[in-house]
Amino acid sequence: MKLEEEIGELLKAKKLSLSTAESCTGGGIAASITSVPGSSEYFKGGIVAYSNEVKEALLHVSAETLAKHGAVSRETVVEMAKGAMKTLKTDCAIATSGIAGPGGGTPEKPVGTVWIAVAYKNEITAMKQEGDCGRAGNVRKAVRNALLMLCDRLK
Repeated sequence: MKLEEEIGELLKAKKLSLSTAESCTGGGIAASITSVPGSSEYFKGGIVAYSNEVKEALLHVSAETLAKHGAVSRETVVEMAKGAMKTLKTDCAIATSGIAGPGGGTPEKPVGTVWIAVAYKNEITAMKQEGDCGRAGNVRKAVRNALLMLCDRLK
């Protein structure tokens, strides 16, 4: 069974709904989830929030968080996940924000740095992905890690 199919079975069994808030993954997580027939039973939707303005307006990420920690931070993805659950009225959410590359990296946040958060009701876990695998590889790796985190959390 593919990972996204296992997630679908777990969400259906627990009668839970899911939403996504994606920046650097550009909708890749939502595409994986919706590749499963019947995913409309548990997936409500996703927001691709590439700009800070969208993160603030639709996902309720505070301007203070963005100014203090930056878009690529634990604090931001936690707020993105909470915002997705609030805006889309779901039980669970996945959020990603990172530097896919090839440009945009800094010594503190090099290319390949991605923060991922998984929210399950009132509990949120976050992880930092590091290592540059090229733009497409960084995105694929982040999508896979996000799905693994959600699957682990639902078990």
